[in-house]
Amino acid sequence: MVIAENISLAPYTTFGIGGPARWFADAGNEDEIAEATEWARERGVPLFVLGGGSNLLVSDRGFPGLVLHIALKGIERDGDLFRVGAGEPWDDCVDQTLEANCAGLECLAGIPGTVGGTPVQNVGAYGQEVSSVIERVRAIDLGAREFVELTADDCGFSYRRSRFNSSDQGKFIVTRVDYRLREGAAPTLAYPDVRRAIEAKGTAGAPTLAEVAATVRKIRQSKGMLLVDGDPDCRSAGSFFKNPIVGEEFLRRPEVRGAPHFPAGPGAENIGRVKIPAAWLIEQAGFSKGYTLGAAGISSRHTLALINRGGASAEVILALAEKIAGAVEARFGIRLEREPVLVGR
Repeated sequence: MVIAENISLAPYTTFGIGGPARWFADAGNEDEIAEATEWARERGVPLFVLGGGSNLLVSDRGFPGLVLHIALKGIERDGDLFRVGAGEPWDDCVDQTLEANCAGLECLAGIPGTVGGTPVQNVGAYGQEVSSVIERVRAIDLGAREFVELTADDCGFSYRRSRFNSSDQGKFIVTRVDYRLREGAAPTLAYPDVRRAIEAKGTAGAPTLAEVAATVRKIRQSKGMLLVDGDPDCRSAGSFFKNPIVGEEFLRRPEVRGAPHFPAGPGAENIGRVKIPAAWLIEQAGFSKGYTLGAAGISSRHTLALINRGGASAEVILALAEKIAGAVEARFGIRLEREPVLVGR
């Protein structure tokens, strides 16, 4: 394994922002991951694990330790179980499940990044979350210095959360994810936008998994959430803010009367609670699509995406985020929660 020095991180992120990593290594197998983590441990330097770079914002000063780029590839199928290396591009994984006519990931098509990030963030969109189909996560436990296999229950999944990005953040490195799908099952059509787009096509009969995935990708592209070369709205980390979860009584406030909302999701903790679209709150607080602050801005197609308009720094992206969050809090009393991970000093 080669450990390089002073490697710019901007090209490894969808934001295209970030200073250099003091040290940088690609890991193509578990032995190299173990070797890199020991290298960092022995020298007492901080370690950051990099996947597809689609959900992070790197400091302009970079990262003072070792950035470990996870490049483990491979997809193995055993019936309706798919074992996938953490470095596999997520959309390639989705495509293989579609070709096998296995339902469970079709509404997650077009999401950038790699497989290893999906359990960390409990990736979800358009009515699906990976937590509903993850059977097992293989990872290295950095404290115990051994590889472990965790069930879905072990992962502590909730909305955009898992133990990997909350209580045990920085304690594990995901190396493989096993997805249990449903061969021959019907696609998920829970999300209104997807349902309407399918109905608008007027196709006779039920849509196929591939048709639903294609529809989701088209919707994502219309919102600037599909990576397309040359599209300035794509220089982002996707949705910058999470949709707030509030009690139903919140909807009775005059300032939010008539606000769009939808169920908070399964689980006893969500009884009597709903999600309010962060995009709606942002727009009501006075920020519209195309708003700019220096070289940063809001996507011209989706209020939730903050974009690098060209040459933006991490500092100006964060300044814009704080301006938006402050305005929403002042009007509604809700503090928007950031979705991307901040990396560096």
